[in-house]
Amino acid sequence: MKKIAAFLFLFLAACSTTTEKGQVGVERSQTLWMPASQVLQMSLASYDQVKSEAQTKGQLDQKPEMLHRVSNIAKRLIPETAYFRQDAPGWPWEVHVISSPEVNAYCMPGGKIIVYSGLIEKLQITDGELAAVIGHEISHALREHGRERMTHAALEQVGFAAAAATGVIDSQNKAQLAALGATFLLTLPNGRTQETEADEIGLELMARAGYNPTEAASLWKKMGSAGGSKPPEWMSTHPADSARLARIESLLPKVTPLYQNSKKP
Repeated sequence: MKKIAAFLFLFLAACSTTTEKGQVGVERSQTLWMPASQVLQMSLASYDQVKSEAQTKGQLDQKPEMLHRVSNIAKRLIPETAYFRQDAPGWPWEVHVISSPEVNAYCMPGGKIIVYSGLIEKLQITDGELAAVIGHEISHALREHGRERMTHAALEQVGFAAAAATGVIDSQNKAQLAALGATFLLTLPNGRTQETEADEIGLELMARAGYNPTEAASLWKKMGSAGGSKPPEWMSTHPADSARLARIESLLPKVTPLYQNSKKP
């Protein structure tokens, strides 16, 4: 009983929000029971593995002009993260480009960014659209969505979560937790609420960094065309293209003045 009570106390204490709400007004209580240090350790291990595999295949940073472009955009976005998290600009940020036809990009916890060349080449992406992508991915890291997903998965196994919260956890469970972390940080998708938050924060980041926020709308139109047929919104973890565009357009009056007052690239 004491162990369960201690677990419930830690569970309630873990309900918080990771970011300031910003101009776009992202404000939601998150359950973040999983230790941030543990998530960061898992994240770095996974990121290093991805880099190592890409290096072995001759795919890591093989396009200097593309890497320079991605890095410059990230450098403009990173200082603006202070509006949501004061500690974020000081993270050990890292940016790499992997040569692959995959249309993808992500930012791991702690600021570890990967962009796949297929995203840029297949979509003929503009700098503003690329800023929308990178800003979106950075926003997942700011909101600690990976840590949140891992927490929810662990809490589904109440006995395991209670044992971990009270310090009664053996090496076998730790190994299981590490495997769970790799899955949730690299493989499984974010939920619809998390995707919407990343859209909103990313929109503000790009506007503050001097990129026209209307290009976020053009990006998702391109992504929608590239994606082909998709299931209805209620069957997907991602917002439907129409809902995503409508939300972005509704926020333009809030973020456009930030863009107008920003230093342009």
